Amino acid sequence: AGVRELCDGLKQEVNTGGTEVAVFPAMPHLALAAEQLDGSGVRVGAQNVWHEPNGAYTGEVSLAMLSDLGIDLVLLGHSERRHVVGESDELINKKVQAALEAGFDVVLAIGELLEQREAGETDKVNAIQVDAGLKGVSAEQMKKVTLAYEPVWAIGTGKTATPQDAQQAHAAIRSKLASMFDDATAAGVRIQYGGSMKPGNAAELLAEADIDGGLIGGASLKAADFAAIVEAAGG
Repeated sequence: AGVRELCDGLKQEVNTGGTEVAVFPAMPHLALAAEQLDGSGVRVGAQNVWHEPNGAYTGEVSLAMLSDLGIDLVLLGHSERRHVVGESDELINKKVQAALEAGFDVVLAIGELLEQREAGETDKVNAIQVDAGLKGVSAEQMKKVTLAYEPVWAIGTGKTATPQDAQQAHAAIRSKLASMFDDATAAGVRIQYGGSMKPGNAAELLAEADIDGGLIGGASLKAADFAAIVEAAGG
């Protein structure tokens, strides 16, 4: 009932306008959410995927399975996959490559822990994760990649990076992309902010030059809050 109610709320509240909007339900809810949101303008993506084709991988979900549901968007490298489940940069890169080769759009999440931030390693950590996550990815494929910067210390803690802090990190990420590819490719990549964006801070964060959107956590579970963030993004 919760999924149906949230999808109904999104359909009623969210005006996408010229803004691309996507939600990433938990795997058991994907089919229902895709059905409920069909035609709404809100895309549905998966929170994770397995990089190998269908086979003996009990408990995993393949790209082919997602395609069967009409899903062609996947979130990879989320901080909880990295730091709770223990996914390595190498595994995340395999998933990124497999998803892009299958024609999927990819949101690749990166970001530093509190101790890394306090040690002044924010840009270093982000650069390492970008470099590793996008290994083997071409400039052409980057048209299907969105990056999401998640300062892990600002997720669910009530702490939020200042817009200036977030902008500084985003600018450094874009500079890293330029060194890996070229200026035009880097300029064309959407870099979302994923550190507790809410209706109250969305407009201020999105006003920064290199913050191109948001990867929304808790605020996405309330249709009105999520709609307010979409509106702040120009939808």
